[in-house]
Amino acid sequence: MNPLSATSWLSSLGAVGVFVVLFAETGLLVGFFLPGDSLLFTAGVFCSTSATAVVHLSLPVVLLAAVAGALSGAQAGFVLGRRGGRAALAKVGNRQLHRGVERAEELLARYGYPKAIVLARFVPVVRTVLNPLAGILAVPARIFVLWQVLGGVVWSAGITVAGYFLGASIPGVDQYLLPIIAVVVVISLVPLALEVRRARRSRKNSSTVK
Repeated sequence: MNPLSATSWLSSLGAVGVFVVLFAETGLLVGFFLPGDSLLFTAGVFCSTSATAVVHLSLPVVLLAAVAGALSGAQAGFVLGRRGGRAALAKVGNRQLHRGVERAEELLARYGYPKAIVLARFVPVVRTVLNPLAGILAVPARIFVLWQVLGGVVWSAGITVAGYFLGASIPGVDQYLLPIIAVVVVISLVPLALEVRRARRSRKNSSTVK
């Protein structure tokens, strides 16, 4: 099984794969590379296929698995952050992950806890590190739970339902999954690109003032 392929996860494990990927991507630092957005969208498309299709999933079951994985993963990451602290982040040497930590800190500083926790759900890598980072920074548990639940439900269910409606409205759309997934991945990277651009402008302005 190819861990980077949404189709591979779904054809091998079905809705269980949705839960596993979302839990790992949002709760375990090693899961930052997993295909969260494309997996949700693809699962939604597969829910719209006929029962005789190569891969057919049940929408209610997928939604349950998606929401459960997103919420339990985020909560696990928060607990790991509180207990392991920055030492856990330091053990992972991946540069992309550490850039994600910097962006997560910027989100928290710029938007405050509630908005940052919700927005992070839609930014790859950032949604992996923000949960343990919230634990490290001692974000009040009640605030974290409230907003991670809201963000988790909107993100996981929203993208899945979007895939379902696209699949239901365009017959045979599952035959064009690769280009569709490519578009979904590009769209999911837009918030990340905007944050990087904003951070560069901020640093440039700071250096100019000095």
